[in-house]
Amino acid sequence: MIVDNPLGGPYMSGCVKGLQMHRVLHAPDRLKRPLLRTGPRGSGEFKEVGWPEALDLVAERLTEIRDRYGNEAIIRLGGSGACNGALHNTGLLTMRFLSQFGGYTDIEGYYSSQAAQYVTPYVLGTRSVGIDPGTLQHTGLIILWGANISDTRLEVPMEARIREAKVRGVEVIVVDPRRTSTAKTLGTQWISVRPGTDTALMLAVLHVLIEEDLVDRGFVERYSVGFKELERYVLGEEDGAPKNPAWAEEICGTPADVIVQLARQWGQTHPTAFIPGLSIQRTVGGEEAIRMAIALQVATGNLGVLGGSSGGLTWGRLPSPRIGVIGAPQNPTQVSIPAYQWPDAILEGRRGGYSSDIKAIYNVGGNFLIQGSDVNKNIRAFSEVEFSVCHERFMTPTAKYCDVVLPVTTFLERSDIVVPDGGNYLLFSSQAVPPLYEARNDYDIFCELAERLGFLQEYSEGRGEEEWLRDFVADSEVADYEEFKREGLYMGGDQLRVGLSDFVADPEAHPLGTPSGRVQILSEAYADLGFTAVPAYRGLRADDRHPLMLVTPKSRFRVNSQNDNIPWFRERELHGLWMNPRDAEERGIDDGGEVQVSSPEGRVRVTVIVTEDIMPGVVCLLEGVWPIFDSEGVDTAGSANFLTSTVPTEPSKGSRTHSILVQVTKA
Repeated sequence: MIVDNPLGGPYMSGCVKGLQMHRVLHAPDRLKRPLLRTGPRGSGEFKEVGWPEALDLVAERLTEIRDRYGNEAIIRLGGSGACNGALHNTGLLTMRFLSQFGGYTDIEGYYSSQAAQYVTPYVLGTRSVGIDPGTLQHTGLIILWGANISDTRLEVPMEARIREAKVRGVEVIVVDPRRTSTAKTLGTQWISVRPGTDTALMLAVLHVLIEEDLVDRGFVERYSVGFKELERYVLGEEDGAPKNPAWAEEICGTPADVIVQLARQWGQTHPTAFIPGLSIQRTVGGEEAIRMAIALQVATGNLGVLGGSSGGLTWGRLPSPRIGVIGAPQNPTQVSIPAYQWPDAILEGRRGGYSSDIKAIYNVGGNFLIQGSDVNKNIRAFSEVEFSVCHERFMTPTAKYCDVVLPVTTFLERSDIVVPDGGNYLLFSSQAVPPLYEARNDYDIFCELAERLGFLQEYSEGRGEEEWLRDFVADSEVADYEEFKREGLYMGGDQLRVGLSDFVADPEAHPLGTPSGRVQILSEAYADLGFTAVPAYRGLRADDRHPLMLVTPKSRFRVNSQNDNIPWFRERELHGLWMNPRDAEERGIDDGGEVQVSSPEGRVRVTVIVTEDIMPGVVCLLEGVWPIFDSEGVDTAGSANFLTSTVPTEPSKGSRTHSILVQVTKA
């Protein structure tokens, strides 16, 4: 029987994906032995071979490409497969190996949070701006903006804390184009907004706060610079266009009276915890949404106070308890490309302005072929390189385009220490079963390759799994390794941390790492990049050819694309294109019918789900589905990234997978 760790108390419980992990472990399509490609790339034609033959070939081909083209001809992809492990960390292990091999072309930035990670330091001088979920017991209002907490759990206790607050009588406002699971189960109010227009809605909220004298002027003056310039922009003193609720309604689709009500609740309730999701910064102009969110929390006096929040991502990486992790030396080539544009870098190379001509892909812990935007372009990129290798558990779409596929373990087949993104605790993940079939840990695979290539001692430092984990704990605040391993959970002492609280308590003693030492609502450094000094709305508008706006959120039953091949998970969530009845009626589309969704990048065919749970003018297709091609090469499974673009939001070069314009017709 699988049960929650009782030491976690009432706020830490497992999610459905973890509780059902045995279905992944024992899936009949688990890869059992190393595979070498025998047919065309993408055909899925492979033969099983022994580990020595597979590893000899990988070492040989990597050496050949390095010697012919230089180390920068090898690109590192992946990382998210085990991104929180202290040892079995797919990103760090690959960086460690390729650095000691002489270097590589790295991917810079984050698919998940690049715009926010990039812009937050311009405003706050740090990325450590989150809150511990326990602080929500002190809040008077919770605003979940593009944050589907129930389906995508980035902070384990967050959902339980919000549910507790709701029971206590706290209003929970959910701002989202969809009536999500969070809106239905945690929310007291759903406010719909067109994707990518969040900044415009926030500007209108600030307009109401200013007009109705709800701005905390004392807080603004003490802790920030540039609010007066933002105020002039909001009031339209510079461009003659007040950013009032009527202005925002035309852009956002959110009724003006609803905007006024939201602003009044926000301005009259203190403290307010404003929790933005990753989604609002995965848009064209997503950087501005984060800047504006922070500005609103400053304007209402909620930054750095107990029960409030900064307006930055709650996934704000407050320090975890001190623990060692596997290290990766600096990449000797110091060559990198934006993560969001890896296929462009492969296809265009130096002639396209990129730093290297890439000839080989080493992919560990990522299904990049369908998780990267513009799948058609990704296929061309994988087809272009001379050699590709991946570590995988299943024959994913990415694995089908690789030359060598090496079978790896799940977390149930190895031991590790898990370091969460921001939570003040550590987890010990004990091995539950020996590795099945011939699966190996990523670490052990790299050790064997390093031995063949002459740097095993440098890579392993003579340590196996147990030695590494003991050393990590010895260099930590955890007192007893055996106790930690037995109990599986170490809680840090303070579970009520508020990012930037020391700054708010004494801004002179604890200034921010910004030019002024205060919150830079106006940033000259950001303006030097060619963008506005204060937050300003910029986004896509639908057109006649592509009149609908597409969002591509996460599934409750998948981690990105993981689990799509597992029937138990797939059967619990009907996959289809969400469409409002008004948009369906205009197109003569019936619920359950098959439709074609097209964008400038591609098209898919998929079943339509006609529902009031999505606002008019917006459609939704959950990301992460593995494609199925018909005889004409069109995906009939509804894999969302056939429709997305690799053109990033600027200046961060971040994802804009919620800024996609499409048309929908009967198939």
